[in-house]
Amino acid sequence: MKDDFDFYSRTNLKSYNLDGKMRYQLKTLDSLDVYTRQHCENVANITCRLCEYLGLEEGFTIYATMCAYLHDLGKIFIPPSILQKTSKLTDEEYEIMKTHTTIGYNMCMKDPELRPYAAGALYHHEALNGSGYPNHLVAKDIPYEGQIIRVADEYEAITAKRQYKTHIGIIETLNILIENSQPITPKEGMNLIIKDAKVGKIDKKIVRALFKVVVDDTENEIVCRSDYFTFINKELSRLAKAEGYYKKYLSAKSESKKNYFKEGVLMYLKSPAETIDNFRQVAEEYKESLKTRKEHIKKLESEVKRIKGLHV
Repeated sequence: MKDDFDFYSRTNLKSYNLDGKMRYQLKTLDSLDVYTRQHCENVANITCRLCEYLGLEEGFTIYATMCAYLHDLGKIFIPPSILQKTSKLTDEEYEIMKTHTTIGYNMCMKDPELRPYAAGALYHHEALNGSGYPNHLVAKDIPYEGQIIRVADEYEAITAKRQYKTHIGIIETLNILIENSQPITPKEGMNLIIKDAKVGKIDKKIVRALFKVVVDDTENEIVCRSDYFTFINKELSRLAKAEGYYKKYLSAKSESKKNYFKEGVLMYLKSPAETIDNFRQVAEEYKESLKTRKEHIKKLESEVKRIKGLHV
């Protein structure tokens, strides 16, 4: 009984009927490696939902979402040895990696279909305090879509890197974003350009909107996992009836009675994998699965409370 959960299954994109408009963009993303393409799609989804929680107009939400789809387009030209490196990049490699912003921007500007959404590629690594790249812009010079995509990008990148399969433990990721929203005090020897020490790298309001997105996802995960209880309880009820017949089968004296009660057991076994010899073990596995899921949901409910208690 495998238990997978997709963070991004609850998408609002369809509500805007973007399929036709995005067809050309998605075809463009086919040139990216599978991981980067999936990352772009996830960031677009999160961006869309952030815009909604921020109360932004539908037109801007559609525009920002489409910008988010293209934000990492420039990675097509980053060498795989750098793009897929699991260890820390060297200074030289990091400089090459940073060029994906301007490469993606130039690619969009050369294509009339993509040109309106070039901001996603260019601005998604800029920081409010001027410590970002490629142009070390400060808050007033960074388009809002770029600021939103940066938060979505940072959150998705961390959760993907840590291979979360559930929202348990996500607090650590949110705390990183909270820290990045705080002003940085320059330290001696710090190799970082900070033009505005009064603000952090990312917008606090957008981070607060992200909290709502994560709470929404976590509560959805709770509902999805809780819905499975109904299935498990039905299976346990079925196997309990089989157990009733099985006990009578064991205590029956005559062969005819044994055959009658045996048929009663088999009547409640619904697949070839369930036999009169193993159905009790199957029932125990369902009970253990139910227990595990209930414990998991308690942890998720605790996580929701902790997320709601976060301040930025």
